[in-house]
Amino acid sequence: MSATALDLPGRPLADERESLAEGLRTIGMVWEREAIRFFRTRARILSSFIQPVLFLFVLGWGMSTLVGSTAGFDFKKFLFPGIVAMTVMSTALSSAISIVWDREFGFLREMLVAPVRRWAIVVGKCLGGATVATFQGIIFLALAGVAHVPYDPVLLLTLVGELLLLSFTLTAFGVMMAARIKQIQAFMALTQLFVLPLFFLSGALYPLNGLPAWLTVLTRIDPLTYIVDPMRSAVFAHLSVSPLAVHALSPGITWFGWVVPAGLCLAIVAAMGAAMLAIAIAEFRKTE
Repeated sequence: MSATALDLPGRPLADERESLAEGLRTIGMVWEREAIRFFRTRARILSSFIQPVLFLFVLGWGMSTLVGSTAGFDFKKFLFPGIVAMTVMSTALSSAISIVWDREFGFLREMLVAPVRRWAIVVGKCLGGATVATFQGIIFLALAGVAHVPYDPVLLLTLVGELLLLSFTLTAFGVMMAARIKQIQAFMALTQLFVLPLFFLSGALYPLNGLPAWLTVLTRIDPLTYIVDPMRSAVFAHLSVSPLAVHALSPGITWFGWVVPAGLCLAIVAAMGAAMLAIAIAEFRKTE
């Protein structure tokens, strides 16, 4: 029996390994390209901070003056987790615009006809967008002291992990939308259609208890809700907060009276991200 024949049974496994290695290389290249594009546009980095800073400091101090404090609790501490999530949200969704940009200028077609796996392009885009969005969130976390939130290593690591999960899910959502959109203006309009509702329904600016039934339903189907609440719980756990303030400002997410654990909230966000990633990959396989 020849050596070639002996090698035949192992070829499928070798082909799978080569395919996986090729996919990982493609993911790395697309990931690196997204990071380079982001860090070369300093105006984009600075502009993405303007709105969150206004919300935290202008709205935060204004609302603190209006509502005072709840059991001695500063309102800016309540706002901080939601504003950090807002920073990540805007960057993650806008990072998918590069797909529409590449389509308009013909670069996407060159990527699609190249001998690379399309699923690897999508995963690389999502990881690249998640990386730059999380980086934005980390920079904003440096302002925690201004909001009187402690620089506790455990708290910061927890928040970074939750921001990374949120960034990936929202980037996958943006890539899923961008897979079929051919004009930048249309994508920007669609993004703006989702950004404000996602943010305002997440409980970033107000507690989730005592809402009308219709508004409660909307907050429960908002994926941002399931990140803002665990982030706020993590912040509250590292503060000296009275039980009255916790009950009033961080009542938790409830389903028919049952309080949803933080772990389940994060699992829901991860499941949403995985589902939208799968849809984005399926859409890219149809793209020409």
